[in-house]
Amino acid sequence: MDRAELSITVHRTGDEAVLRLAGEIDMLTAAQLSTVVNEVLAEPPPRIVLDLGGVTFCDSQGLGTLVVLSRKASHAQSLLILTNVGEFLLRVLDITGLRSALMIRNDAPTP
Repeated sequence: MDRAELSITVHRTGDEAVLRLAGEIDMLTAAQLSTVVNEVLAEPPPRIVLDLGGVTFCDSQGLGTLVVLSRKASHAQSLLILTNVGEFLLRVLDITGLRSALMIRNDAPTP
């Protein structure tokens, strides 16, 4: 079994930090995501955007991490926004009832 990989690239603009995620968010990579978001929150922008377009898998640990990070951002007067959330993750968020706990901004797909 291959070890899960998660790559995160951070791009800061004036009002937001965009984190592009690619790979899996699970028990092996959730701490990595937390570390990067906590570093961004050291100087919190008004918005932190997690671009999940490249995420291929998310387990319960990953879901919990997203909720915790959303609360941490809120306490830091920042807004955590999930974007490009795949259908599989939207379904999991609906099934678990967590969709309402997270801000999701899926832009209309480009043709």
